[in-house]
Amino acid sequence: MAHAEEPEDRTASADQVVRPGSLLVSSTELVEPTFRRTVVYIIEHNDAGSLGVVINRPSETAVHTVLPQWSDLAASPKALYVGGPVKRDSALCLATLRSGVDVDDVRGIRRVDGRVVMVDLDSDPAAIAPLVEGMRIFAGYSGWTLGQLEGELERDDWMVVSALPSDVVGPPRVDLWAQVLRRQPLPLAMLATHPIDVDRN
Repeated sequence: MAHAEEPEDRTASADQVVRPGSLLVSSTELVEPTFRRTVVYIIEHNDAGSLGVVINRPSETAVHTVLPQWSDLAASPKALYVGGPVKRDSALCLATLRSGVDVDDVRGIRRVDGRVVMVDLDSDPAAIAPLVEGMRIFAGYSGWTLGQLEGELERDDWMVVSALPSDVVGPPRVDLWAQVLRRQPLPLAMLATHPIDVDRN
């Protein structure tokens, strides 16, 4: 007697709890160019839907050409990152706070999760500088209406894992997609070696 679905097949999706501070790591089957091999940092997840930014897509545009006042604080590479397909003409900023800094009463900073915060780009860079280790500025964002992301999770388009504060401002030239997968328990860790271009295999 053939079982349509073993119980274990369901466990991975069932415990994928999305919350601010989660990472959505695109599955190897998600080959649509906008999100292929992407890592999305979730900023908001509530009854209105979900909002996040792709944190591993640097653009060719330098921060100093668009927002020169923030260039010194931008983590290397000092480029705008493509946060997603929505509102590419608007900028959104995430930063990692220095350890032990209290920002509850600081104007222009909103905590997302742990040491990761959103920074209002209209605020004063001089006031923000002593508080943060580094920041990333994103052009556009990734958004899902209520239920839309859940549908994509059921299709196994994404793996949900926890973010580290360093993921947001990680070093340049690192394959963040593979790095995030590598630190997960098996069998997820094995996906980190998945070739970028399957056709070359």
